[in-house]
Amino acid sequence: MDTFPLELRVNGTVHHVEVEHRKTLADTIRENCGLTGTHVGCEHGVCGACTVLVDGQPVRSCLMFAHQAANNDIRTVEALAQGNTLHILQTAFIENHALQCGFCTPGFLMLIVGAFECDPDIAGNELIDILSSNLCRCTGYQNIVKAVRSVADDLAATRAARTANARADS
Repeated sequence: MDTFPLELRVNGTVHHVEVEHRKTLADTIRENCGLTGTHVGCEHGVCGACTVLVDGQPVRSCLMFAHQAANNDIRTVEALAQGNTLHILQTAFIENHALQCGFCTPGFLMLIVGAFECDPDIAGNELIDILSSNLCRCTGYQNIVKAVRSVADDLAATRAARTANARADS
């Protein structure tokens, strides 16, 4: 098979790679960019383990060709932590025992980060609907839901405090 040059922006870093046109974004991120946090599960877009953010939107990277992601900003689970400081959602997963084997965890994290970034007020049944699009064979989902709800509550409390402080200052 012929390979073609491609430039991908993953987690703020430009990667110059050579891939076949049929190579998926998931495989390219893992094999050509060396970022193995994105997992490949079903390869049919059903399980969500391969979820990454493309221009801020959660996508199943096993269903997207790498060439389709050219000129877009791609974020993977490796971009969540800032140095040794975990993202609030990563911390919530740990504190709420929301993972066991961890295979599905990167996909859940990216799915929910994308949801919170698109709609910071998302809560309740909307969160449950979003979470239901990813599969986990270990946890039974209750602790995942608990972790995500704790972050949603924290974000809402932070927004309320900012609003109260802004009113007090004016």
